[in-house]
This record gives sequence, structure tokens and C-alpha cells, in this order.
Amino acid sequence: MKNPHLLVLRFSALGDVAMTVPVIRCLYKSQPNLKITFVSRPYFEPLFAEFENINFYPLDIGDRHKGLKGIWTLFKELKKIPFSGVADLHGVLRTYLLSFLFTTTFFRVKQINKGRIEKYQLTREKNKKFQPLTPTIFRYADVFRKLGFSINIEDHEFPDKNPIPENFTNLCNETDKKWIGIAPFASYSGKTYPLDLMQQVIAYLQKDYQIFLFGAGQNEIKKLEVWEKAYSNVVNTSGNTSLRDQIQLMPYLDLMISMDSANGHIASLFGINVITIWGATHPFTGYSPFNQPEKNSIIPDLKKFPKVPVTIYGSKCPKDYVNAINSIRPEIIFKRVKEIV
Repeated sequence: MKNPHLLVLRFSALGDVAMTVPVIRCLYKSQPNLKITFVSRPYFEPLFAEFENINFYPLDIGDRHKGLKGIWTLFKELKKIPFSGVADLHGVLRTYLLSFLFTTTFFRVKQINKGRIEKYQLTREKNKKFQPLTPTIFRYADVFRKLGFSINIEDHEFPDKNPIPENFTNLCNETDKKWIGIAPFASYSGKTYPLDLMQQVIAYLQKDYQIFLFGAGQNEIKKLEVWEKAYSNVVNTSGNTSLRDQIQLMPYLDLMISMDSANGHIASLFGINVITIWGATHPFTGYSPFNQPEKNSIIPDLKKFPKVPVTIYGSKCPKDYVNAINSIRPEIIFKRVKEIV
């Protein structure tokens, strides 16, 4: 296929969009002349700054592209772009409708197999099939293969570092401590380590390491500001720092500690170790950060919470498993950190 142009659909969420990046890197290794138009929320655009051949198309889900009328509007806008195929990496109602419209106009469309049956079997209470599912990045890669592209995830190479953001350069000269990022929040309570336990983690680690806190939204930022003021070796990267700056800082970290959430996925894009703290979800769901060893996933006490995972995304969690993550003691996290840095 000479100079192909693909339309790629993945509207949300931040972590899921971040997981497309290693796949796209590998795709460009086998198809350097490929052009991609990537449709997603505007906030996610900095994830693709490293790619010269990606045209990011911002989705206006709150206004112009809202509802059925908005999908039709988006279809008419995108149809003007001279692409040769559509890769639906999302597989939700909006992208199903959009993909259907493209098939009626004879575009080649391939959609992700999300493995819904396997995910149900993994999370159901009875007759649970407790085994690892296909990682999401491999599901993404399969969509491109169905469109006729050769792609091998084992060919992946991490990019060179961009210059460190100016607002963090002074720290390079002020400290010789190793740098650890901590992203203590997640979208749902069943995936979020309790703040009192996380404070113990921060208080202990900041004695020997320079800590960078990551979060988003005013509620999270206020909590991070409290920790920044309380400890001398803690910096809050949120608030006045853009997502682009946070992304450029991450390659300089020696380690990231994250929930089952976006910052762990973003940090993994740069080849650093990422410790993920899991609660009601589990690494077997296929959503572990990219290229991480199994021992970097810290899970609850399965003797106390044998039904984990009870949810894939954390949104539907039984009440008696919301606190499963509380069974992870800070000492377990300290031990793994010391093994890495």
C-alpha cells in the first residue's frame, strides 16, 4: 500500500489512549510512510507529540460532536479527509455508529475485539476463569493487522528524552536523590489507595528520594498541595503544569508509583519502572502498563479477597470489595521500591 492514510478512533480514556502509543511506534517501524489521523479528546493530544505523521483531530464531545447529530457531523467532517481505512480501537456505541457510516460509503473498517466474554468470565463470582487475558496493546495491534499492516510489538523502541521542562530544571542541580513519581488517584474508590496509607508511603520515601506528585482536577490538586507543604522533598507537578510538561518530566523519573490509572500507562511509555497498586481490578484484565515485569504489580491479599478481580474498569464494584486495596500494607510498597531504586 503506497502512502496509506489511516483514520484511528479512540475517544477515551487517557490511559487507554496512552496505550496506543507503543503500537503506533511499532506500526511506523514497518510502515514509515504511513499517515494517521487520530480522533480523540483535545486534552490527550500531547501524547502524540513525538509523531510527525500524525494529524490529531480534536473531538468536541460536549458540543459539536454530541449525540447522534454530533456523530453525523463528525462523519461528514472526517469524510473529507483522504484516508484509506478506519481502525476503531474503542468499540463503543459512538465508534460503532461512526464505523457503520464509513462502511456504507465503502471505506475499509476494522474494530477492536474487546474480549467481553473473557472479561466476564474473569470477573464473575462463580466459575471464575482466573487467567491472564490478552493485553490491550495486542488487541490494538490486531486491528491494524486486520487492515493489512505488518506489526510486531517486540520491535518496539523507546524514544529519546525531550529536554526537561524549565520549571523542573533547578531540581537537577539541587538534589542528587533518585526521582520517584507518585500518582495516588484513580477514577474509582475501589482502585484508589487510602490517603492515610499513601501519606505513610510519601512520608517514608521522601526521606531518601525526591518525590513528584501527579494528579488532575481541583480536588486532587488540593490534596497534593497539602503533601507538598508538609514534606521537604515533595513537589506537586499538578496545578500550574500542563499535561505536556508532565509527560516530558516522566522520562527523567527513576520510578513511577501509580494506581491502575493513566499516569502509570503514560510513564511506561518511556521505559521506566512503574509500580502499580491494584484493588478491585487485577493485572490479568490486560490493562497493565506497557513492558512491566509481573512483580511490579502489587495486588491485594487474595486470601482475604479471593474474588479479585470483581470489575474490569472499577466502575461496578461490590461494596465488600471496595476496600480490597486497603489490604496492601505500605511496607510491601517500600520493599519493592528498594528493590528497584
